[in-house]
Amino acid sequence: MKFSLIVCTYMRPEPLMKLLHSVQSQTLYPDEILIVDGSLNDETEIVLNENNFDNLKYFLVNDQNRGLTKQRNFGIKKVDGNIEFVCFLDDDIVLEPNYFENLLNTYKIFPNALGVGGYICNETKWEKVANNYIPKIREFYFDGWKRTDGSRFVLRKKLNLDSDCPPGFSPSFSHGRSVGFLPPSNKIYRVEQLMGGVSSFRKSVFDQFSFSTYFEGYGLYEDADFTIRVSKTGKLYLNTMAKLNHFHAESGRPNRYKYGKMVVRNGWYVWRIKNPNPTFKTILKWHAITILLTIIRFSNTFTSSNKKEAFTESLGRNIGWWSLLFNKPKLRH
Repeated sequence: MKFSLIVCTYMRPEPLMKLLHSVQSQTLYPDEILIVDGSLNDETEIVLNENNFDNLKYFLVNDQNRGLTKQRNFGIKKVDGNIEFVCFLDDDIVLEPNYFENLLNTYKIFPNALGVGGYICNETKWEKVANNYIPKIREFYFDGWKRTDGSRFVLRKKLNLDSDCPPGFSPSFSHGRSVGFLPPSNKIYRVEQLMGGVSSFRKSVFDQFSFSTYFEGYGLYEDADFTIRVSKTGKLYLNTMAKLNHFHAESGRPNRYKYGKMVVRNGWYVWRIKNPNPTFKTILKWHAITILLTIIRFSNTFTSSNKKEAFTESLGRNIGWWSLLFNKPKLRH
C-alpha cells in the first residue's frame, strides 16, 4: 500500500521537527513525505537541511500558493504517480509508533473507504462505564464511555439545542459534535467529517475533489467542507487505534478577532454546503446557537484569564454574524 504524507507548514520549524522524528519511528514509513512550506522566512528550510529524513521532498511556496487549502492542493499535484493513498498531518502533531499501520489497515478492513481519519488521544479524559449508564447533565456519553461536557454543550442541552446526530455527523442546523467526541474504544466508526490535519484519502478522490480556496490563510473548517462533499459520494471512517497527539502550536494562528469572524462566516458556509435549502426551523436553530456561543465567548471576558482574547474573539463573532445579513459567502460546490 504505497502512501504519501503531505505536511503543510507555516512558521513552525520546531513543531515540524518533532512530527518528523515521530514519523521516523513508525512501524510503516511513507513512500514519500512532501513538506509544503508557506513560511515567510527560511528557518524551516534550514532545519530540514540540517536533518536527514528518507523520502522527503521540500517545497517553499509563494504568495499565490500560500494558505492551508492552497498548500494542500499544491502538495496533491506533487504526489508521485504510483501512490495509492495520501495522508495529511498538521505540523504540530506527534504520532504514536503504529499510527500509519493502523490507519492504512482500515482500508483493508473497509475496501469501500474513500477516507480514514486518525484519533487525537491527548486532549480529552474519558472514563469507561457500563453500557446502560445514564449520563448527568454535565457529562457526554457514547458507546460505553463518558467525558465531562463543556459549558457550551451543557447550556445547549438545557435549551434543547444540542446535536441530534452521533459525533462526526452534522445535523441539519449544523453545530454538531466533531470526531473529537468519539471515545478511545479502539473501534472504527463511520463518519461524514474528518479533521483535515489527521486524515487520509484514496488518491483517486482527488481526481474529483480539491480543497476549496474559499478558506483563505488559516482555513478554519476547510476539512469539514471537504469531507462533507466527499462523504456524499462514498464512506469515511475514523480509526481510534490510529493514535496521535496534538499540541496546538500558537505560532502561525490568526488573531482572535479574525478567528472569531472565521468561526461564524466559515461555519455558515459549511452549514449551507451540507444543507443548501434549510427549513425555517433549521435557520432559526443555526442562528440561535451562533448567537448563544457568541454570548458565552463574551462572558469569558469576565471569567477567564485571557480576557482580551475572549473579548476580541466575541467581537469578531458578532461582526461576522452581522455581515451575513448583507454579504453572505458565495458557495463553491
